[in-house]
Amino acid sequence: MSAWRLWEDGNAIELVDSSFVASFRLHEVLRCIHVGLLCVQDHARDRPLMSSVMFMFENESAPLPAPKQPVYFAQGTCADEEGREITSNSVNAVSITTVDGR
Repeated sequence: MSAWRLWEDGNAIELVDSSFVASFRLHEVLRCIHVGLLCVQDHARDRPLMSSVMFMFENESAPLPAPKQPVYFAQGTCADEEGREITSNSVNAVSITTVDGR
């Protein structure tokens, strides 16, 4: 399940390895996840500047804007013949061309 879906469903804590549950402050972890979601917004204008990210981490009482759905969010799921959930994901291929001198 994606971080976005867990966040939207109020289950973001499931992103944390269960062996660490007793060793962190819940509000700090949720704030880190919140800031992380803000940093992966589709449009650059919706992403915080690094100075803003630092401010968000240094000032726990500062309100954070609600994150929007990330651009690479898997929209749907389906099931195979045996009923197992299959998640559809996008694949973004990249080609790089380098020009070398003779």
